[in-house]
Parts: sequence; C-alpha cells; structure tokens
Amino acid sequence: MFANYLIGLREGLEAALVVSILVAYLVKSDRRDRLGPVWLGVAGAVALSLVFGALLTFTSSQLSFRAQEAFGGTLSIIAVGFVTWMVFWMRRTARSLSAELRGRMEAALAMGTGALVLTAFLAVGREGLETALFIWSAVQATGQNSQPVVGAALGLVTAVILGYLFYRGALRINLAKFFRWTGAVLIVVAAGVLSYGVHDLQEAAILPGLGSLAFDVSGAVPPDSWYGTLLRGTVNFTPATTWLQAIAWLAYIVPVFVLFLRPVQRPAPAPAPAPATASSAR
Repeated sequence: MFANYLIGLREGLEAALVVSILVAYLVKSDRRDRLGPVWLGVAGAVALSLVFGALLTFTSSQLSFRAQEAFGGTLSIIAVGFVTWMVFWMRRTARSLSAELRGRMEAALAMGTGALVLTAFLAVGREGLETALFIWSAVQATGQNSQPVVGAALGLVTAVILGYLFYRGALRINLAKFFRWTGAVLIVVAAGVLSYGVHDLQEAAILPGLGSLAFDVSGAVPPDSWYGTLLRGTVNFTPATTWLQAIAWLAYIVPVFVLFLRPVQRPAPAPAPAPATASSAR
C-alpha cells in the first residue's frame, strides 16, 4: 500500500497543484466566469484516466497466459519510462511550474473557451494516464487487487486535500525538496517494476533466461511472509531473481540515480545592457 500511496500522492499532488494554480489565476484576475471550462477539462481528464485503467484491466483479462505476460511486461516497461520522465521533468520545473501554467492560461484565455478546456484537460490528463498505467503495473507486480488500489486512492485523496490547502494559502512546503525525495523513492519503485516487466517477458518467451537465477533467497525471505510481502509491495523484490532481471535493475537504477542526484543546472541570467556612452547618445 505504501508504494502505491506514494505514487497516488505524488502524481495526484502534481495534478492538484496544476488545478489550484489555474483556478487561483482566474480568481485573482477576476475571471470567475471562466472556471466552468477549467472544471470541465479536469472532469474529462479524470474520466479518461478511469476509462484507461478499466480498459487495461479488461484487455489483459481476455488474453491467454503468454499474451497476458507479454502485455503486462510491455506496459510495465512503458510505465517505467513515463514515471522516469515525470520524475526528471518535475525536478527541473518544480520552481517555475506556477509561472509556466500562468503563461499557458493567459494564452488559453485569449483563444477562447475551447482552449481553456484543452489546457486543463492536458495538464491533468497527463498525470492521470501516468498514474493509471503505473498503478496497473504495480498491481500486476504485487499480484494483489485491493491493497495497491486502496493505497493509491488514499494517496490521491491526500493530494486533493493538500492541493486545496495550497490554494487557500494554509500550507507552505518546499516543493523542490518534496519532489526530490519522493522522486528518489519512485526511482527505486520503478526499478522493481522494470525487473518485474522483464520477468513477464521471460515468461512470455520473448526474453531468454527464465531458468537462469542470479540468486534465490526464498528460504530466508519466504514470498508469503510478512517481510517478503512488504519487500514485494514496496520495491517489487522477488526472492528468486533471474540474471536478466538483476542486470536490468542495476542498468536502470545506477545511471538514473547518478543523473537524478546531479545538481539542477539553471540557465544563466541574461547580462544587463551596457549603458549608453556619450558618443552613442549624439
């Protein structure tokens, strides 16, 4: 539940911040009459995310075992790619998110109602689709149906509450640090989902090496024990790991962490214009 709570909290908080910034901009600029299109775009994005999650579940249930493994493994790897991109994007833009969204809203206001709906829909829909895909992959990885979904739902509820508190001005936190720490945890979770996706593709006979184990600690960490379940649910650890899974895990987590922990490079400020000289003034 914790890993999926964190996913729901982080993704939901990004969407909640986007909505709160858009709404605050319209309210402060005395454009409350344009709030309807924004909420319409938000509702459409939420509906699309729910339909996408239901479609993933329904589609996978209609496939044969080998096709299910191929489908799940492919989507798990795609989910890892989306989450990795999201982690780095938010790390880079957390400080300038408000100004960026206000600029988009000004352009949308100038273009009309349809542009407002589309702006809100795209801003929230991206987070919703990423959340649906990653949570679906996490559910497949843990082999459970209820706990990951409950954890993600609690995270989303928490994010909505925090977003409202941000809007009301009752809460102030360092967003750059928040997204940095949660991003580090999500990288570990994503590495586990990648390892699980590789194992799925091995079971589908798309990748080789299913019977070649790097280690098997099932005796020390039984899969049905409380600590085995905890490791599987948080970082997708499997006691019996193939060589290809272990190599994929290391090949992902080492370079991604190195890049993630590097200081963010800020663009240098433009130099001030030189003062006019007496000769140029004539």
